[in-house]
Amino acid sequence: MKKLVKIKGFVVTILIFQSISSVKSYGGTDTKLFFGDTHLHTYYSFDAFLNNNHSIGPDAAYRWAKGQPVIHPFNRTRVQINTPLDFLVIADHAEMMGVMKSIRDDTFLGEDLGIIGNLKRWYAFRSMNQAVDEGTGLAFFRQFVPQNPNFEGHPDPVKLPGNNISDLAIFGDTEMTVKRTWLDLVNSADEHNDPEKFTTLIGWEWSSLPMGVNLHRVIISPDGGDIAKSYIPFGSDQSQYPQKLWEWLEDTSNKTGAEFIAIPHNSNISKGYMFDRTTLEGDQITASYAKTRLAWEPIVEVTQIKGDSETHSKLSPNDDFADFENYEYHIQVGKSKYIPQEADFVRPALKVGLEIEKSVGVNPYKFGLIGSTDSHSGLSSPEESNFLGKFATDSTPETKKRLGSRLSANGWDMSASGLAAVWAENNTRDEIFNAFKRREVYATTGSRIKVQVFAGWLFPEGAENANNFSEIGYKYGVPMGGELTSTSDLQASLSLLIRAAKDPIGANLDRIQVVKGWIDKENQTRERVFDVAWSEDRVNLENDRIAPIQSTVDLTSGRYENSVGEDSFAVLWTDPDFTPADKSFYYVRVLEIPTPRNGLLDSIALGLDKPPRGTSIIQERAYSSPIWYHPK
Repeated sequence: MKKLVKIKGFVVTILIFQSISSVKSYGGTDTKLFFGDTHLHTYYSFDAFLNNNHSIGPDAAYRWAKGQPVIHPFNRTRVQINTPLDFLVIADHAEMMGVMKSIRDDTFLGEDLGIIGNLKRWYAFRSMNQAVDEGTGLAFFRQFVPQNPNFEGHPDPVKLPGNNISDLAIFGDTEMTVKRTWLDLVNSADEHNDPEKFTTLIGWEWSSLPMGVNLHRVIISPDGGDIAKSYIPFGSDQSQYPQKLWEWLEDTSNKTGAEFIAIPHNSNISKGYMFDRTTLEGDQITASYAKTRLAWEPIVEVTQIKGDSETHSKLSPNDDFADFENYEYHIQVGKSKYIPQEADFVRPALKVGLEIEKSVGVNPYKFGLIGSTDSHSGLSSPEESNFLGKFATDSTPETKKRLGSRLSANGWDMSASGLAAVWAENNTRDEIFNAFKRREVYATTGSRIKVQVFAGWLFPEGAENANNFSEIGYKYGVPMGGELTSTSDLQASLSLLIRAAKDPIGANLDRIQVVKGWIDKENQTRERVFDVAWSEDRVNLENDRIAPIQSTVDLTSGRYENSVGEDSFAVLWTDPDFTPADKSFYYVRVLEIPTPRNGLLDSIALGLDKPPRGTSIIQERAYSSPIWYHPK
């Protein structure tokens, strides 16, 4: 193990931040670090509106993200983000986009369905308005989620007899209302886009959910309204198959010149389907399928409100930090037994991708990692101390406690996560989008942890402490998201050049870890977690594991002290187990010291001894995008 290099002191820290925020990119141009949210819902999403977000539309959502105070849609207090975002994607559901709000506003546009059809639609409208009046919107919403969730594994959940999304049809043809809503979303994005200061990217969510199998994708485009207005977002009511989504993206791109990427999220509740070894239909993955998926899905949302999707202790039993923000509630009526599966989590998927590549020549799971919120209040709030819940109705300690049941999630099951961190030349639509495509991005659970990683063969001695750290990294290696092939220098060994710095207003750092996955000579996939830098003089436990850091959290006040940990780390680490013949990947995980979780703060406010659900403390973290090594 390389000796830890600890960097302390105000002056040195400033140098680190300067080096991290102005660097040389893969292509040789200056890049900077930007933080944003690619997954936010406003009152135009049907589930957001039914859960009492009646006042935060795109305009207010953008103003919040830029740092302006707004009125909360439920508790009606003045609220404000602690640290403004650099970019935002409003990703309202394509399905019934704007329909619930238009019904409430009596502005719904629809065709004549005949006497019986019009009567059914009138009754649906009346029921929806009654639910809003009585505060039972959540119950009304549940009729649109799967009703028969308990099923054994099936090669194609879309074709199961219990899968039915026909309830959407009770509103008739919603195209005119959706189109009007989409135009408002596009116009608002263009209005708030301010290159170099605040970037809006146009997007939406495709919300396929057959039998409670979460297959959701957020679709993002760098284009402006002139192109975005030429199409209407593709929804799961048009098809629940990801392949059909990719076909639509390809066709629309060819017709309009639009650019897109699709971002899978909440694989943790996909019931073993998101990163499977077969297609959703149960067919073997081919090179063509793998190439198509790789082209459209270069990044994955690994952490958000509905839990963390990195890995699970049942899949990574030797990882002391595997069980983080576990979320065991599928989107369905009633609770089915939660069984973590290989295809639900990112780290196992990265290993499976190596296997598929070895078999068909293309890796469909060669993706970068980001975080985002999936907030439905219109307010992107990834900070534990300023967490306003997923829906408008779970924005207060009392309502977090009240919502949900023994069988379903409540507000304290939700995680105040996360953020997408992007290394881009400028804060513009094209540059942010290009960073997504080349995977020079990373995820955090909400903190503004600064992370930069390079992989290479012969970094100069002392590169980790050099003032031109980034220049050296790009010159001698590849950044996160990149790919590395074997070198002709037989003396070289693969090394990672890493810097990490704490959130300037947040908690100190506990450690840096390198997560490695590879295929050995027996064609078995393996993984290992290396502690490569850590704070304090802690005991080295068996198997090179470092003892946990002391918690400074006061459980009676919800405060903590930065009396432990470090403000930054810099390390040049060389893989001690590197084998040139083994196809592999590496990503970096940075952990903060323990801090209070939002549930602890709420329980103290309510005078409770402990949170009724969820943990009291949390170790927030960052995940870099992987770097892949390919033998020649």
